[in-house]
Amino acid sequence: MRDFPAPRRIASNGIELSVHISGPDDGQPLLLVHGWPELAYSWKNQIPVLANAGYRVIAPDLRGFGGSDCPDGAENYDIDTMIADLTGLLDALGHDKAVWVGHDWGGIITWHAAMLAADRFDGVVGVNTPHLPRGAQAPTEAFREIGGEDHYILRFQKPGYAESVFEGKEDDFFAFIFGSPPKIGKLEDYFPDISHIPAQFEKFEGRAEKRIVVHPEDRAVYADAYRRTGFGPGINLYRNFDANWQRMGGVDHRIALPCLMVSAELDFMLPPKLTGWMPALCKDVEFAIIEGCGHWTMWEAPDELNAYLLDWLQRRFPA
Repeated sequence: MRDFPAPRRIASNGIELSVHISGPDDGQPLLLVHGWPELAYSWKNQIPVLANAGYRVIAPDLRGFGGSDCPDGAENYDIDTMIADLTGLLDALGHDKAVWVGHDWGGIITWHAAMLAADRFDGVVGVNTPHLPRGAQAPTEAFREIGGEDHYILRFQKPGYAESVFEGKEDDFFAFIFGSPPKIGKLEDYFPDISHIPAQFEKFEGRAEKRIVVHPEDRAVYADAYRRTGFGPGINLYRNFDANWQRMGGVDHRIALPCLMVSAELDFMLPPKLTGWMPALCKDVEFAIIEGCGHWTMWEAPDELNAYLLDWLQRRFPA
């Protein structure tokens, strides 16, 4: 794991987080927030580039992931708790504010935090995950319409089910989940089956390395971490979709902070078209699309992502 900083355990919000920190002490703070089924290690290709540019880079394993504490109970993974972990981390490190950068679930947490804790932000970056208005129906109802009862988010609602499918098969799981994306023009053809992750994995018999976007030595980092923690703690994020939706009722979704949205052309779950709401919600937003890239942007297109991040950061928040 050359160039990846060693973890520190830092107390925040009643637990301890495993945190990787790099860059000068007085650099502009950047808080990198990973998604599922990921780790702070997902930012491996961004941390040294951003740190060498003079930024103070802070990349935690979220609660429930990797080296961080994994409390029992889905109620311990609601949006307010996840945000409090991160604002508490900034407190512990002596930072009033940071530029928050979130991918996948990290993007959901980041955009929610930009509404609920805007005073802890300098700016906000979404990687693949856009800022969306609150839907008119509970998220599980919407996911049911998209993918039926086998949609992975619905399957994740039952404690123990997904864990029983994934656990004990960690190496195969990460070869499966980090598969290369469907080609442009065919995305619609894959629905709804492509959203049936547990069912698809149960039929998985392996794939060629050229069809996997993360190298074996990097996948091993994930597999080893999930062998230690299991999958249940991180999946608890999904078990709060409806509760978080209820929580955000009446909250102003408009964001006045400087925003950057980096989309990936071939992300079938978070396609660029979902950013269509953002000009109405974000007062100051810039957009970029990485062509030929799927959901795992930090691994699939690290150079392109780093270039967009540095261009925006150096213009808006010089190190």
